[in-house]
Amino acid sequence: MAPELRKDPTSGTWVVVASSRSRRPSDFKITHGEQKKGVCPFCYGNEYMTPPEVFASGRTVDAPNAEGWEVRVVPNKFPALIPDHEDSINLGNRHDKLYTGIPAVGIHEVLVESPEHDSTLGSHCKSRIEDVLTAIVARFDAVKKDNRIKYLQIFKNWGLAGGASLSHTHCQLIAVPIVPKTVQNKLDYAKQYKDTTGRCLYCDILRREIETKVRIVRESRSFLAFCPYASKFPYETWFIPKNHKAAFEDISKDEIVDLAGILRNVIRTFESAFDDVPYNMVWHTSPLKGDFNQYYHWHIELLPRLTTIAGFEFGTGFYINPTIPEAAAASLRGDPEA
Repeated sequence: MAPELRKDPTSGTWVVVASSRSRRPSDFKITHGEQKKGVCPFCYGNEYMTPPEVFASGRTVDAPNAEGWEVRVVPNKFPALIPDHEDSINLGNRHDKLYTGIPAVGIHEVLVESPEHDSTLGSHCKSRIEDVLTAIVARFDAVKKDNRIKYLQIFKNWGLAGGASLSHTHCQLIAVPIVPKTVQNKLDYAKQYKDTTGRCLYCDILRREIETKVRIVRESRSFLAFCPYASKFPYETWFIPKNHKAAFEDISKDEIVDLAGILRNVIRTFESAFDDVPYNMVWHTSPLKGDFNQYYHWHIELLPRLTTIAGFEFGTGFYINPTIPEAAAASLRGDPEA
């Protein structure tokens, strides 16, 4: 198939799909590097090495910051943003014709998914992933009480190439006092589509993917996992709820159970298809303040780091994806001719 330029309908970014370059999982050579060694602060018995926890589940006794937890959330020891900025009063907001700045007030937390050091997201039991998702919802509810916070970003880095410096499986939560431009861009695209068509952009994408079936990876009662039409990365996979909701924290208990199952299924497929593939997982949800339910639709993006972002991508905003999404989805489904 000849190379093709595809436009992502949710952001307007362009992707070069160059399917002749490579397409199978075995075509990608993953380079592994060493992560930090030594005593792991996320393992049982080392709770003293982290700041005091802000959430924990699984203990049968009331013993904060002790062993016995299943999922644990702690402030990041080296945060990118802090809740009580020492200059937040004196510095204030700086706006002039050239430079604009505000204090880096926010929240940076680590969600430790398991006390087992060598576990992975795919090796977790389904109930453990349910606990992880429930913990994320709990942190959303807590962060919302801080009126300074406008957006909460949930993400997971796996592997050195994915940006993880510690090998113990974990997610991160960073709450910021502004709505990031990338988030605002997706909101604007969704609103423009709603204003033009009267329909939700993501609901239309869901319908199209279910109709054509060629990019579906897995489907459950409440969720669809598929390789998006304009995938930026080889084997990029999105998880979208079939029930229209703008905010992840509005997920129901039944949906948590269903999402845990499809996440585990797809991640296990990735872990068996690739040699410990590095990846990023990113939650896309609406800002904490405002009504976005008419036109936005939360979703999760799984972004395998099988290629390198280099000069062309940085210079143009185009991505080069060597694996056509239709072939990637077929391979992940296990189609014999993929």
